[in-house]
Amino acid sequence: MKPRPSLSVLVLALALALAAAPVRAADVLDLPIGDAARRDHSVPLVLDAVTDSRSGQLIGPGELAARLDGVRLLLVGENHTSMEFHRVQLRILEELVARGRTVAIGLEMYPATAQAQLERWSSDPKLTEADFLTDSRWYLNWGYNWNYYRDIFLLAHRHRLPMYGLNVPRKIVSTMRKEGRDALTPEQAQLLPERIDTDSAEHRRLVRAMFDDPDGLHGAMSDEQFEGMYRAQCTWDGAMAHNALRALAASKDESTILVVLVGSGHVAYGLGLERQARLSFGGKIASVVPVTVEDPDTDAQVESVRGSFADFVWGVPLEHDPLYPSLGLATSEGTEGGPLEVLFVNEGSVAETAGFAAGDRLVAMDGTALDGRETLNRLMAAKRWADDTVFSIRRGEQEISLLVHFRRTLDEPETPAAESPETSGAKAPEPQPSAGGSR
Repeated sequence: MKPRPSLSVLVLALALALAAAPVRAADVLDLPIGDAARRDHSVPLVLDAVTDSRSGQLIGPGELAARLDGVRLLLVGENHTSMEFHRVQLRILEELVARGRTVAIGLEMYPATAQAQLERWSSDPKLTEADFLTDSRWYLNWGYNWNYYRDIFLLAHRHRLPMYGLNVPRKIVSTMRKEGRDALTPEQAQLLPERIDTDSAEHRRLVRAMFDDPDGLHGAMSDEQFEGMYRAQCTWDGAMAHNALRALAASKDESTILVVLVGSGHVAYGLGLERQARLSFGGKIASVVPVTVEDPDTDAQVESVRGSFADFVWGVPLEHDPLYPSLGLATSEGTEGGPLEVLFVNEGSVAETAGFAAGDRLVAMDGTALDGRETLNRLMAAKRWADDTVFSIRRGEQEISLLVHFRRTLDEPETPAAESPETSGAKAPEPQPSAGGSR
């Protein structure tokens, strides 16, 4: 029997899936869930156009900003390592500023406990990027390459737009998953709303669809594991909704629009963050989700999405590889301050090619001791495609070196089946697009 992955691995895998799932599989874009008025029909998806899902009209960025008049909470989805998605987020912010809206920005990237550092970034024109990244611990709190988000943060810095951390420390989510609210400290409980809704059958269907991956983790999950993961997901959504509404309440301008930058899985179909926010907020909420016009698994054109997927969908091109390289592995902090331990290695990744394996402990990178995930992320941010690096790892009782080449890979073309006597003379079948090729 295939062993079930640990719950910590499954929760991490779910978090990654929720960040990218709406752009991974066409099926997720076409579920009959969400708003009853729109879930029974599709709307067009067009490259470099915005579709208003209520009318089906194609509009531009300026008109989008106009249609957001009166909206107080705007949720803008992202794939964390897609620059195209971040360009959409930046453009929306620019258009809202140009329209004269009072704009604030809510960030999945930071916990609410990092608010002092974010306030300094928005208010102190002399604060440098380097000092901000260090003071706010970007590479610990988030870890993705700063350059994906840099233009957005510079816009906020330039226009002094307030920024708010919406997330919660990972320990809170872990405790909620394992033990429930009663195990939280009073200080931890204050970062969560009084009520977190875990009763949506449609949201459960969406999470299962997003987590249905070819590696079979979903099939390997027990019901108990899924329930723990689902509670963790609802905790993330509920906490971010709670902190977003607190940020709006703190604004002196009742017309302020809080633009929340968050993984698309938290936005899709209005079932994540929006559903939790509506438990206590009667103001106007809207959503914008960029969607790639090609399916990343098959390269087939995506011409439409379900009308209930988001209030507005913005067609963007497919990026076959992220702009900046990644190892393609997940780690956990070592026990008692020990080295980072590899939880799993993605199939076809740079790390797999280099020879990493689950259970390896990361000791050093290019001679720099890896004293935690923050150091690893900071060193990785300096790498570009075609670079090399050397890792020192501990495998069992041995310490070995692994040479890593940051190289992209091409999809393997499908080859026609060899001709057999039974098919000799018959017309060869048309080659089919590759499914699940290496990215």
